[in-house]
Amino acid sequence: MAQITTRTAAISEWDAVQAALTGGGDGRSCQCVWPLVPNTDWNALSADDRREMLRGEIEAGPPPGLVAYVDEDAAGWIRIGPRAAQHRVLRSRVVRSGSTEPLDDDSVWAVTCFSVRREHRGQGLNSTLLEAAITYARERGARVIEGYPIATDLTKASTNALYVGALSTFLNAGFREVSRPTGTRVVVALDL
Repeated sequence: MAQITTRTAAISEWDAVQAALTGGGDGRSCQCVWPLVPNTDWNALSADDRREMLRGEIEAGPPPGLVAYVDEDAAGWIRIGPRAAQHRVLRSRVVRSGSTEPLDDDSVWAVTCFSVRREHRGQGLNSTLLEAAITYARERGARVIEGYPIATDLTKASTNALYVGALSTFLNAGFREVSRPTGTRVVVALDL
């Protein structure tokens, strides 16, 4: 049986972060910096620029996410951190119309991205990553964690669209549904 572990995305884990993000889907080009930059800036950045942005963010700390390992092979990634630092997220219609938390509250953290390598999908890594992210946020003083998953009970989403997670993953981890600001997107929250 495979052993699944997680570690924070410190710079010492850089190669693992890259392996987790580049195993299928949009992670290779996105580098999980989409939640940080406005659309005009995003469109001006190359994949190399985005990779360097993520590297700089990890080097500066604190770690903006965690990496999941299957038998020591990097297999998945989750972005977790203060929502106020994820500037693009704050501008999204989902958050602005669906969250009940003040937008500038640093004690509100957000899970904004999952990425799992193709060969490791279907093993429950998103659940493992989310549980580790909850612990990580709690240890760093978060008051609440929000997520913005897709309501897979209402729609069949592509693998790439599920970078925000499936509603069931969050509900199974104890999150409560706050609102459904669009037909397929849900705001969920977990009080810590």
